[in-house]
Amino acid sequence: MWWISFQEGSVIPGIIVGCFVAIGGLIFGWDTGNINGILAMDSFIRDYATNVDAHGRPYITAGQSSLIVSILSAGTVIGSLTANFWADWIGRRWGLILSSTLFTVGVILQTLSTALPLFIIGRMITGIGVGLISVMVPLYQAESAPRWIRGSIIGCYQLSITIGLLLTTIISNATHSRTDSGAYRIPISLQAILSVTLAVGMLFLPESPRFLVKRGHPEAATLALAKLRALPRDHPTLQEELEEIEMFHEIECDLGKATWKDCFRGNLGARLWTGCGLQALQQLTGINFIFYYGTTYFKTNGVSRPFVISLIANIVNVVATIPGLYLVEKAGRAPLLFIGALGMGFCQLVIAVVGLTTSTDVANKVLIGLTCVYIAFFAMTWGLGGWIVTGEIFPLRVRAKSMSMTAATNWIVNWALSYSTPYLVDESPDSARLGSKICFIWAGFCFLSVWFVQKYIHETKGISLEQVDGVYHGSTAAKIRNRLSSVTGASLRKRDTTHVNEIIPLHVAAAGGMPSSYTSRAPLSPLSPVHSIIPSSSRDSNEVSPGSLERGSSLPDKENSIQRVDTSGS
Repeated sequence: MWWISFQEGSVIPGIIVGCFVAIGGLIFGWDTGNINGILAMDSFIRDYATNVDAHGRPYITAGQSSLIVSILSAGTVIGSLTANFWADWIGRRWGLILSSTLFTVGVILQTLSTALPLFIIGRMITGIGVGLISVMVPLYQAESAPRWIRGSIIGCYQLSITIGLLLTTIISNATHSRTDSGAYRIPISLQAILSVTLAVGMLFLPESPRFLVKRGHPEAATLALAKLRALPRDHPTLQEELEEIEMFHEIECDLGKATWKDCFRGNLGARLWTGCGLQALQQLTGINFIFYYGTTYFKTNGVSRPFVISLIANIVNVVATIPGLYLVEKAGRAPLLFIGALGMGFCQLVIAVVGLTTSTDVANKVLIGLTCVYIAFFAMTWGLGGWIVTGEIFPLRVRAKSMSMTAATNWIVNWALSYSTPYLVDESPDSARLGSKICFIWAGFCFLSVWFVQKYIHETKGISLEQVDGVYHGSTAAKIRNRLSSVTGASLRKRDTTHVNEIIPLHVAAAGGMPSSYTSRAPLSPLSPVHSIIPSSSRDSNEVSPGSLERGSSLPDKENSIQRVDTSGS
């Protein structure tokens, strides 16, 4: 069966752990989508509005609406930027427990509030919790999942976000007609069930093996990896995976302790630019315009039953994410992002044009249909790809710091858009009144994303996190190449090994490096004993020059990529 490998144990524990931790995505999605329906509830407006119009009806101003929505993003920026400190100090596991606890406190404050100030403070605290979660969950998943399903496991985080968005829409749709405060207090308070479940569950899950290696606890790392792979501690496959992690960590230690400046330098700076650019563009495609202001937007454009339309959009978001979990491992990260950006761009362009026409039943149906198609493109591609790629491209020594900054970029752009969007689309005299024309802006960023993927995204499917450093020509991989001749069986935890199978991604073999325009298809076998990116100095005519490889060109067969390297010292 596909989920069982005789040599590499069972992936079931990794799937269970990865899916459980993805509860963090449910929290993220629920809290993100919650405010969309709440702001449109008559009971919430009645209880929290501080202004009345000429007819004596209470209303929440555009400024208040912007603050309520965007304060969550402000909190998430703080949370994501501090996540690296907690992740590297108390660990990924306890970091998730801390995140969930903070989120629970924020939910309690929102539920008990009777005026905007306390409600906004509660939103801020939950935002800090969500910001921490947005770093901790993909980080823990990436470091714990088996390499050949790592993309799908991290993708479960995005799937959970979409499910969270759907659940909160269903509950808001069920409670919005209530005339008491339960209309909004029920969907807010139910979030605490998720955060408490995650906090308690993490007490029973293993810590990230890579974090334990980084902290100098090899025995604890062995035990954690044994639980995640369903293998005995002395199993050769488990030992070899651990050896690879330890070898790369040893080389990284030679480079010295990582500082914040290191994240911006040279190769690591280029990767940080890739990760931050990817997260920014994920937001600039306009997806959260639908989930933050979709109900209000459809209502303004004359669409009947906007709550139901918002519910349909969330269902599409969930359903379309599921095939993406398969495609991200089958087709790869880069092709999916490329196709998704194109599809989203065309949808946004047509939505903008349709929005300029007079509101009719036909125009509204086209608007709704294209919105659903756009969401499907996003869910299958950029919704998954943004978190997967940023979880894979950084080496262990700077992974927490770099992922903190990429997640913070996501939330900073999210905050800027959530704060400015009401002013851009609102029909009030002091607003820009763009309406559907704002979709021209989203379309422009979608087409910019096509170029970005072509220029900066390399393929990382099917290879270990350590091998990714070779794909991006990191300094760790370079040091390993220089030390290859001195690597012996004794250095690999003194194992009596005559030969070590070495998996060589030929497209990163030459010292000159891989062209930035080339997206690799790493020909790696997940069943080989030792996975390393060390190019052998004794390669023969099978060597392929990176300069001769064009984007999308085929590589040699797996069998031709595997060479024997004598490490016996003879």
